[in-house]
Amino acid sequence: MQRRNRLSRSRDFDTVYRRGQSVSSRYLVLHWFPREEDADGEARLGLAVPRAVGTAVVRTRVKRLLREAWKQLLPVVPSGHDYVLAARPGLADRWRHAGSNGSRRKLPESWKR
Repeated sequence: MQRRNRLSRSRDFDTVYRRGQSVSSRYLVLHWFPREEDADGEARLGLAVPRAVGTAVVRTRVKRLLREAWKQLLPVVPSGHDYVLAARPGLADRWRHAGSNGSRRKLPESWKR
């Protein structure tokens, strides 16, 4: 995932959380907000993986897997939006037992709303 496809500023995260919409599943929450100033720009993603998900090693692995899923889904994601994908506790265990395909299938369903 390239830098231009990432959210990195705290104010960008706050805007998505406060003014955007969200949808959730047991292990993930997807927040999104349409950008007004760059409506034709590429979609950007921010990741929120709290300590409750696991140790630093586990959180890094979860972020890497989420970035990979995002990279594969980027061609079908609506442009001009900012997204924040928040992991919930238990996601790492879910992926360890079932593989990442289960959560990866849920992401496109969220973007259709």
